Amino acid sequence: MTTITAPSPHALSKRQKELLGRRLLAERRDTELSMEALAGEVSTVQKSRHDSPTDDEHDPEGPTLAFEQSQSSALLRQASARLHEIEDALARLDLGTYGVCARCHTPISYGRLGARPYAQHCISCAEKVGS
Repeated sequence: MTTITAPSPHALSKRQKELLGRRLLAERRDTELSMEALAGEVSTVQKSRHDSPTDDEHDPEGPTLAFEQSQSSALLRQASARLHEIEDALARLDLGTYGVCARCHTPISYGRLGARPYAQHCISCAEKVGS
């Protein structure tokens, strides 16, 4: 005899998944555009540093350029990590596992996914694993 289980009362509805899927696509597009802009900034700063004297200590622009390059590079790494999380979430959406905690396998609340649509852990597990 086959047992039919009712969907969890906290599982995402088809409509909620559609809305979050569109949001993920928009966030992917925005993140890609941000990465392009940041890569341009890093390139510009690197060129400026290359064209300036190598003695950062005595060059008034040296420390500023080094800071700008460091900051832009860090933001680019963060955007790249976010893009990876978004791509993973889109893959989970295609597989039908989106909205289910990767650790405890319980549904992730719509509120959490609304705030962080690429979340792969419920609030309880996120506190434990630090995501």
